[in-house]
Amino acid sequence: MTSSERVSFDAALAFAQDLIRIPSMPGEEGELARRVVAEMEKLGYDEAWTDDLGSVVGIVRGGAGPTVMLSAHLDMVAAGDPEEWEYPPFDGVIADGFLHGRGAMDIKGPLAIQTHVAAALRDRAPGDIIVAHPVYEERGGWGMDHLTRLDGGLRPDAVIIGESTQGDIAIGHRGRAEVEIIAQGLAGHASAPERARNTFDLVPPILAGVRDLAARQDSDDVLGASSVVATGIDAVPTSLNVIPDRVTVTLDWRILPVDTEESLLGRLADAVRPHLDRFDAQEGRQRGAGVEFRLATQIQRAWTGVEEERRILSPGFLMDPGHPIVTAAARAVGSRNGNGESARVRPWTFATDGGWTCGVRGVPTIGFAPGEERHAHTNTERLDLAEARWGYGKYLDLVPAVQTAARAGRD
Repeated sequence: MTSSERVSFDAALAFAQDLIRIPSMPGEEGELARRVVAEMEKLGYDEAWTDDLGSVVGIVRGGAGPTVMLSAHLDMVAAGDPEEWEYPPFDGVIADGFLHGRGAMDIKGPLAIQTHVAAALRDRAPGDIIVAHPVYEERGGWGMDHLTRLDGGLRPDAVIIGESTQGDIAIGHRGRAEVEIIAQGLAGHASAPERARNTFDLVPPILAGVRDLAARQDSDDVLGASSVVATGIDAVPTSLNVIPDRVTVTLDWRILPVDTEESLLGRLADAVRPHLDRFDAQEGRQRGAGVEFRLATQIQRAWTGVEEERRILSPGFLMDPGHPIVTAAARAVGSRNGNGESARVRPWTFATDGGWTCGVRGVPTIGFAPGEERHAHTNTERLDLAEARWGYGKYLDLVPAVQTAARAGRD
């Protein structure tokens, strides 16, 4: 059986079911990575391997034209309580015209489609097709940052991200920064609060400052306004009979491509410190001096054993809607109603690895995949099979169109 005989939407769907049945939290993608490499080898890829972080890379050789990279990601978010799902999150159930389960549309369904489409385009694509499925996308994009590093990384001419767009062409998104406000006090026994400085007292002025900051966020004509909201409060020590001396307020900040670490932390401090100063004046104590503003970091450990301390920061990006690759992609995909018009061009609401490929590395990047964003990270995650079948067919036109447009830009 030739690779072309093994490639079809139905085969991709069966592959997607297999992928859903393999849980793959960040740092735990090893079994999934091995399954994806095995599929690439079965499909006749010219090369297929995992890099030192465990991201999967496969290549289907084409003509001498530009190289396009198709990319989904291997990791997923937690499924939560299985009892809260209509269908079990790791069974890959097909019912009522949908593929159900964690990863159905974010992102194992599109990953399966991209993987099979590349094989289907053998001898039809004007250039090489790289299929790169990185690790750790859900926690800041370590895998893609590493895959496209300037020293020895992949350098495609264009990238198509397989995050769900419901058939539209996505051209960017806000980034995401996880920011921490750390307040220091003095621990003490809960039976003698006068001997301590309770850092919980600092939480109301901190949150007041965050609300002020949220009310004056910048906006982009295409991406919309940035947003910031407190999403966590943690205290140490954790014993409930001890007054804590350290409280961390965590913020989820959806940022614009122009934002930098320095600008974000400066704006945060400017918003919060007046509230802390007023609190200090009222209390007659020097408490605000013990407050620190920083980007959250995490020691991330790849399934291969590599470790690195990473900032939790996913960059944003925005392509010009009139860029030749964008317009070529929109024409190739077309409107889903078949009226002959181009596909709708819009941004995503969530962050993707396109922030690394385009926002940081400068590689033209678009997004296309079936699936509704509203089901991402929920216990209703599902992939419409009619839409997915349509999307599979459109990918066969999209990839050569993007390569042709990239060649015109390169020439």
